[in-house]
Amino acid sequence: MMSLKEVRRAAQVLESRLSGTVLQRIVPAGRFRLILEFYGRGETHRVILCCRPKFARVGEAAEMPPALPAPPAIVQYLRAHFGRAPFDNVTCSPRDRRLNIRIRPRAGQCEIVLSIFGNRSNIYLLDHDGLLVHAMRPLKETRPELTIGAPWREPDSAPKSEGVDRWEHIPDHAYLEAVEGEYARLERQESAEILANRLESVFRKESGHLDRKSVNLLQDLADALQAEEYRHKGELLKMALHLVRPGDERITVIDYEKGAELAIPLDPRLSASENLTAYFRRYQKELRGAGMLRRQLEQLREAQEALAAYQRKLSGLQGSGGPDLTALEELAAEPFARRLLSRYYPETKKRTPHARPPVRGKSDIPARLRPKRYSTDQGLEIWVGRSEEGNDYLTTRLAHGNDLFFHLEGYPGSHVILRTAGSATPPAESVLDACELAVHFSKLKESHRADVHMAPAKNVRKPKGAKPGLVYVTGGKTIHLRRDPKRLENVLAARIEE
Repeated sequence: MMSLKEVRRAAQVLESRLSGTVLQRIVPAGRFRLILEFYGRGETHRVILCCRPKFARVGEAAEMPPALPAPPAIVQYLRAHFGRAPFDNVTCSPRDRRLNIRIRPRAGQCEIVLSIFGNRSNIYLLDHDGLLVHAMRPLKETRPELTIGAPWREPDSAPKSEGVDRWEHIPDHAYLEAVEGEYARLERQESAEILANRLESVFRKESGHLDRKSVNLLQDLADALQAEEYRHKGELLKMALHLVRPGDERITVIDYEKGAELAIPLDPRLSASENLTAYFRRYQKELRGAGMLRRQLEQLREAQEALAAYQRKLSGLQGSGGPDLTALEELAAEPFARRLLSRYYPETKKRTPHARPPVRGKSDIPARLRPKRYSTDQGLEIWVGRSEEGNDYLTTRLAHGNDLFFHLEGYPGSHVILRTAGSATPPAESVLDACELAVHFSKLKESHRADVHMAPAKNVRKPKGAKPGLVYVTGGKTIHLRRDPKRLENVLAARIEE
């Protein structure tokens, strides 16, 4: 953060620059930054006040950043009461790193105060009577002894010394720009290090997860490969079928391959031929299971190779001068990395500005009934049932009348609900996202084309006494979907973690 000596010089530079100007724009740039745009004498000055811990400072920006969609209360108040207010003066507290920018609105003088106070730095607004009107950060995080509407109070502590001016060799006309440039570089460096560490962490966690999954699949495959034993016993039983009597629990035969007797267990409730059929049915089931496990292992190896490629890419971004924030952000925005970040660090997921807020009052829903939730690029949510019981709960209890119901025609799968927020014509892109999820969570997930039925949720009803997951749908229409792997990848990466 800036030293007292640096704050004093910054106040002198601002006093010279802003003389004769008018405050014409107030723009928030994140949680900790406020930009005041002054205009006068044919020049525009964009003063940056930052109260971010470790990086609190005053500087000047060359360009105005985009405004936040929902500005904090202090900005709304400033815009409502002090727009086009003339600049008065800038002062620095003699004993504290506190910068006071005074303006003269019609209602009387007010002060915008930047208090550089370590982790408790903040931006305050004082009225003409010296009463605290607003603060950029919550008072409980910075100065809990202060109260909105009460007089301003100086902090009890003060810097032990005025410190040094790290930019004393910089002339006044470039001083604030130099301060801002250095702190912006430090902020980007810290952000890059945080993002790099986070990506490294999620890649490491995912690698461990895939390794454990590989061990389990190999064990399952070893168990499934015992299918040959069922076929062998079935062949031996077929040759000795005439020796089986009703009610037998086992039969002993000669295993000519091993040259020894072999006891074959039987189900006494079944006939000899039914026992034979059961052995061959079990053989076919285990054989199919082995094939599925081999495919899963192949997919797992592909995932491990993709993960290794991302780890190499991350390693390549760790240059001698520190990681490149722009390159890291591009890496983090790729669907594979974005999906892992949302899984292991759900708090980092950015919500779409118009996204529907989380459902309230559903915390008492058992986990097995809660649907999976995904966000579309258009700001809507798609909910997917986790099981047959979860399908029923989603469709009959959670869906609203104008929401859209999706289900694969003629095949079992999850119920999918597109939350339309009451709109009768939801975006076509969101509809296609829901169709992709309906196919993905069905028995036809590997197909390239599929027919998905769509209908309003109010047209879906549960017949009395019907088995779980079975509903009747009236009306609606069929969407002939050509699968789009990229679309599916993007919507899966937009999973909203619980």
